[in-house]
Amino acid sequence: MPTHVPAETHGDERGALLAFLEAQRGGVRRTLLGLTDEAAARRPSASELSLSGLLKHVAQTEQGWLEIAQELPPSIKRDESTWHLGFQLEEGETVAGMLAYWDGVAQRTEELIRSVPSLDDTFPLPEAPWFPPHARQSMRWLVLHLIEEIARHAGHADIVRESLDGATAFALVDEERALREKQAVQEPESAGQ
Repeated sequence: MPTHVPAETHGDERGALLAFLEAQRGGVRRTLLGLTDEAAARRPSASELSLSGLLKHVAQTEQGWLEIAQELPPSIKRDESTWHLGFQLEEGETVAGMLAYWDGVAQRTEELIRSVPSLDDTFPLPEAPWFPPHARQSMRWLVLHLIEEIARHAGHADIVRESLDGATAFALVDEERALREKQAVQEPESAGQ
C-alpha cells in the first residue's frame, strides 16, 4: 500500500496493530472515491467481485470476527444459499451506508482491542470444519487476521478500480489527500461564519 503507517508511540503494540488495520481499511475505502453506487457495483473483470461487494464483505467479516471474539451470537447468518449476499449490496443498501456501518464496526473493534487486559487473552473459535476442535485464538491473532483479510481484499479492490476507470492506488491516495486538504481549508472558513 502506498502509505506510511506510523505506530502511535514507540513500543505501543496495540496502537501499531490498530494503525495497520486502519491503513488496510483505508485501502478499500479509497477505491470507492468518486464512484456512484452503480459504478461501485460493476464487475469489470472475470471475477464476480465488485467494489461495493468487497466493501460489504470486509465490513461484515470484521463484524463477524468481533462477535466471535466477544463470544456473541452472529448478527449476520449466512449459509450456502445466502453466501453471495455478503458480496453485493441489497435493496436499500448504499455505499455510503455501508461505509458508515463499517466505521461503527471499526470503532467497536478498536474499543475491544484497547479494553482487553492483554493481547494474549483468548477466545474460542466456533465449531467449523476449517478450525481445529476446541481451538482458541488471542486478541493479537484477531487483529493480525483482520489485517490479513482486509489487505487481501484491498488488493482485489485495487484491481477492480483500475479495471473500472484506470485509477491506481497511488492516484487515489493523492485524490484522498487533496480532498482532506480541501476540507481542512473549508472547515476554518465555515467556523468563522
